[in-house]
Amino acid sequence: MKTDFAHYYQRIRSKQKRETLLWSLGLAVLYLGAGNLAEFNLHTVWVSIPHFFDYLAETIPVLHWPVLFADSHTEGSFAYWGYRLNIQLPLIWETIQLALAATILSVLIAGVLAFLAANNTHSPAGLRFAIRTLVAFLRTMPELAWAVMFVMAFGIGAIPGFMALALHTIGSLTKLFYEAIETVSNKPVRGLTACGATPMQRMRFGLWPQVKPIFLSYGFMRLEINFRQSTILGLVGAGGIGQELMTNIKLDRYDQVSMTLILIIVVVSLLDYVSGELRKRVVEGKT
Repeated sequence: MKTDFAHYYQRIRSKQKRETLLWSLGLAVLYLGAGNLAEFNLHTVWVSIPHFFDYLAETIPVLHWPVLFADSHTEGSFAYWGYRLNIQLPLIWETIQLALAATILSVLIAGVLAFLAANNTHSPAGLRFAIRTLVAFLRTMPELAWAVMFVMAFGIGAIPGFMALALHTIGSLTKLFYEAIETVSNKPVRGLTACGATPMQRMRFGLWPQVKPIFLSYGFMRLEINFRQSTILGLVGAGGIGQELMTNIKLDRYDQVSMTLILIIVVVSLLDYVSGELRKRVVEGKT
């Protein structure tokens, strides 16, 4: 008996090793082929990467300890380095509002669309196909592409950024949401059906309690992503701190590039922490 088991175990292990080797070789070939098509060159990276650190060195402000806490007119002080904070802080706040507004609206719309697009909610097949096709198109278009089109239509400002983030977020979250709905247990729904519940009641009391934590978790995650994306969208004139970053880069205001990046990093870190705490309280029920 032991001999048969050992033989079976060795056969399974040999099969797993062969499959692992084949998959590894396949991925290596794909990786090298993609690098060749993209003209990726390690020598170029090795030679050019010092220039990246040279640029970072340019962004480091010149600070002098004796005047570190002097006023904004004294070169070498913190105040002199942050002389544009009165402009940058409102833009950071605008970026947060942009991400928050787009995320809240998108979560609400995606939640409704997800229940209509899921296979186990028994919505009409034509409606499911139409919604899935629509959201696939929305998430296929990058946020930058949406933003460029909306900037051309509405001009520079927060509206193009809001619309670009909202459309892409609706497309992404709807797919995540309806896949989450399709993976939940169908037993509560069958029980409600046996009791004569309507389709709306089955979704409300059978499916929603199971997917609510997942919806909230994805919503928080998307809020963090949207803040980062809204920073990038500002580079094409879609409002927020990204416009300030792009202006500083174009005008070679290296010290202000570093100040803007620090503000973005601080806000992203705070947003990660706050969303994590909210996730614990709301999703996991922690106090």
